[in-house]
Amino acid sequence: MAYALQQLINGVALGMIYGLIAVGYTMVYGIIGMINFAHGDIFMVGAFISLISFVLISSGGWAAGPGAILLVLLVSMAVTALYGWSVERVAYRPLRGSFRLAPLISAIGMSIVLQNYVQVAQGARVKPMESIVTGGVELWHGNGFAVSISTMQAMIVIVTLVVLAVFTWLVTRTPLGRAMRACEQDRKMAGLLGIDTDRTISITFVIGAALAAVAGTMYLLRYGVIDFYIGFLAGVKAFTAAVLGGIGSLPGAVLGGLLIGLIETFWSAYFSVQYKDVATFAILVITLIFMPTGLLGRAEVEKV
Repeated sequence: MAYALQQLINGVALGMIYGLIAVGYTMVYGIIGMINFAHGDIFMVGAFISLISFVLISSGGWAAGPGAILLVLLVSMAVTALYGWSVERVAYRPLRGSFRLAPLISAIGMSIVLQNYVQVAQGARVKPMESIVTGGVELWHGNGFAVSISTMQAMIVIVTLVVLAVFTWLVTRTPLGRAMRACEQDRKMAGLLGIDTDRTISITFVIGAALAAVAGTMYLLRYGVIDFYIGFLAGVKAFTAAVLGGIGSLPGAVLGGLLIGLIETFWSAYFSVQYKDVATFAILVITLIFMPTGLLGRAEVEKV
């Protein structure tokens, strides 16, 4: 029981990171109906920007305390948001009126470009970082096994919930959120009613990239090692989480992320760790077969 409880805590922390990335997928899909396959690499870029920021802070002689972490998080969100805006302008906007596969192919190409760009700029070797956030709380001790939650795990959960609460308020209570929902329902009619659809779509990409940067910073602080390829696998798993929760549903993206994190963690703990990715993607296949709209997704009504 103690071992299972510890894996539950580990799975929730990992699932929160997947959920943050999955929100970016589901936002873009909800507005323009396309999957941004470069989003996982935006997450990777955010992790590298955080690493570079921490290196600059340490070289400047500043202590890596809570203020430094907050500063790194803000810098990573700002710079990564520029990457998200650039992806929309380069890979999506010129092809918005083309056939549906064109933006998809362009996004895959942008994913490869970002991977190789970071590989050339930062090198192909993994980049480790010393643990900054240490400590934790022991919750229970039974049968010689201590159940604990680390400060970093608690920080991941708190930061994720705060960010998602702010974003939910943004979508549901602000003029920008109303513009987003209008574009989701009918982009052409929203444009006719005076909404700047190009600006709304660009801001959506920017917000999704900022959320991916938060996930990248949390991933770096939690696991302490990154490379140029982490965005591909994390992006595919986050996409799986978005589909599992219901593509287009923000609560579904978070729920799917939690489920994927728990499945991966428990499979690694009780079965072969080499097959944890197989188990994750098998869930995607099963979901698409038996629940095409996901757990919280809505069936699309075709207008005639």
